[in-house]
Amino acid sequence: MADDSVPGEFIPFRFRVTLFDSEKMDQQLCQGAFSEVSGLEASMAPKTHKEGGRNWGEVQLSGPTTFPPVILKRGITDIDHLWNWFETTTRSANYGLRYSGVIDVFHPSQSFDEQPALSWHLINVLPTKFKGPDLSATSTQVAVEELHLVHEGLTLERPTTQQKGATP
Repeated sequence: MADDSVPGEFIPFRFRVTLFDSEKMDQQLCQGAFSEVSGLEASMAPKTHKEGGRNWGEVQLSGPTTFPPVILKRGITDIDHLWNWFETTTRSANYGLRYSGVIDVFHPSQSFDEQPALSWHLINVLPTKFKGPDLSATSTQVAVEELHLVHEGLTLERPTTQQKGATP
C-alpha cells in the first residue's frame, strides 16, 4: 500500500513541476505535484508567398510560433513560493521576474524518485492567474487549485537509453 504522506505516491499526481531562476538553472525555487497539466502546445501560422510564374499554388513559408498558457490544476506544493512569485510580478510590478520551468511526466506506476517518462521545459515563465482552493472545514482540499503560466517557448526532452553495442 502506498504511503499517503508523499505526493509522488498518489496515482493522481503524475506531474512534477519545478521552477528555477532563469539565470541560475541550478537554483530551484519551487516544486510541486499536480494532477492535471494542459496547454503544452505550439502553433505556427504559415505565411504564403505568391511567386510570379508559379500558377499551381503558393509557396508556404514558416511564420511566427505562438504558445498558449500552460495551466496546472489541483496541486500540492509550498503555496508560499507560488503566491510570492505571483504577487511580486503583479502587485510589486516586477514584470521582468521570469522563471524557467520543468514539467516531469511519470507513468502511473512510477514514483517521483524514478526517472520521468518525459520532461517539458518552459522558457521565461510568468504567472498570470493563481487560484487557491475553496476553504471548507469539512473537506480536504489541495494547496493550489489552478495556476496559469505564460511562457516564451517549450521543448520536449525524452529520456536517453543506452543501447548495448552503441557507440557514442
